[in-house]
Amino acid sequence: MSQIQSIRERVRRLGARPAHELRILRLWAQAKPQNSGRRPLESFMPTALREDLAQLTDDLNGLLRLQSAHPAEDGSVRWLLALQDGQTLETVGLPRDGLCVSSQVGCAVGCVFCMTGRDGLIRQVGSAEIVAQVAFARLHRPVKKVVFMGMGEPAHNLDNVMEAIEVLGTVGNIAHKSLVFSTVGDPRVFERLPMGLVKPALAVSLHTTRADLRAQLLPRAPKMSPEELVEAAEVYARQTGYPIQYQWTLLEGVNDSEEELEGIVRLLKGKYALMNMIPYNAIDDLPFKRPSWERAAEMARTLHRRGILTKLRNSAGQDVEGGCGQLRARELQSALNESPVMNGTLPIHFVKAKPATVL
Repeated sequence: MSQIQSIRERVRRLGARPAHELRILRLWAQAKPQNSGRRPLESFMPTALREDLAQLTDDLNGLLRLQSAHPAEDGSVRWLLALQDGQTLETVGLPRDGLCVSSQVGCAVGCVFCMTGRDGLIRQVGSAEIVAQVAFARLHRPVKKVVFMGMGEPAHNLDNVMEAIEVLGTVGNIAHKSLVFSTVGDPRVFERLPMGLVKPALAVSLHTTRADLRAQLLPRAPKMSPEELVEAAEVYARQTGYPIQYQWTLLEGVNDSEEELEGIVRLLKGKYALMNMIPYNAIDDLPFKRPSWERAAEMARTLHRRGILTKLRNSAGQDVEGGCGQLRARELQSALNESPVMNGTLPIHFVKAKPATVL
């Protein structure tokens, strides 16, 4: 049973009717107290349910806790959040009321330029743990847009992600087009997303128009060619009325060539699409570099002139070296340096574990 389903079952056992259940989920997702409202709870809520609200609130708040916060000059803030089993994930408050959430601890795709995937997949993030990231952020700043672009591949945790999206897009008061599901490309995404009650916008990590290079950069991504990926995404764009947001991490000397520009025009000309070009957020231990801003801007201008809507973006938190997975990796390394190995085992937060099910 999923985490959110466990919450639903718990309150139903205490006598909750559908209106009570939705109220509890709404107040939690919007980071409001469970006793909010002008009417006293005893006037409309069953006694057993009312008496459990304090403990339920503690349990929901306990799904994660702040381990460290890293504000940046661009208005973003990167939070390292600890889960109940000691594992950590990253959540990023973005400028203009956005939030980037994580769907996995680690990642199985193994993108060669990404810190998150270096240790593989450690565990899935539960549906309630995803919503809890939004609830946590809303205690600190407004959240009107949620992007699933943090740690992990959402398609590899599809049931939990879709359940969280349904809560956020209904009682969580996030517009459907402001929920952005990011994927490297997985056939299951194009099958499942159209079936959901809430149909999010879709972001596709493209990074190259060359199938051979894509296989090198994303070694464990599903074997869909760039052409197949764009065609499947275009069907979803027309179904939902939301343009596909193609993500392109700019790597100097790798995917910033004139050949790639020609490939982008060939793939996306006439498509319902937006190209997001994001200069690489450098990682010390990896060989990749970001191209100059002048080169990145020239590429964006060229695509614009050739009819491809393009935005040149900066990865949030550049000044705090906050590339996805870096905070977690630094804190783990720091703990390793400070904590001697005892009896041949590591502290519990380095151990691969299943999600907690305290609800």
